[in-house]
Amino acid sequence: MNKEKTMKDLQIEVDQYISQFKEGYFSPLAMLARMTEELGELAREINHYYGEKPKKESETEKEIIEELGDLLFVLICFANSLNIDLQEAHDLVMKKFYTRDKNRWTRIDEGKGLE
Repeated sequence: MNKEKTMKDLQIEVDQYISQFKEGYFSPLAMLARMTEELGELAREINHYYGEKPKKESETEKEIIEELGDLLFVLICFANSLNIDLQEAHDLVMKKFYTRDKNRWTRIDEGKGLE
């Protein structure tokens, strides 16, 4: 049985993988370019599945899950290269949603908040 991985586990796993190569992490600008490239590939798949642009017969079959995985890998690389703890980043953004944006959206059941 596979153990579920925490965000820290994911960051450590990616770091161990990248650390075996002399090149190491790319520069922040190169990492941003890679992230943009992966986001474009995800957008292309979303457009094929849910949009008005069907896939050409000559295009290779890719899945949205694979493209999300590629994007996640690059995001983790980016965070690791800048020594950013993604759990901390997540906690910061969730605090923002629970405070600044707590009344921004219409709740399904007004009596049930996660606050």
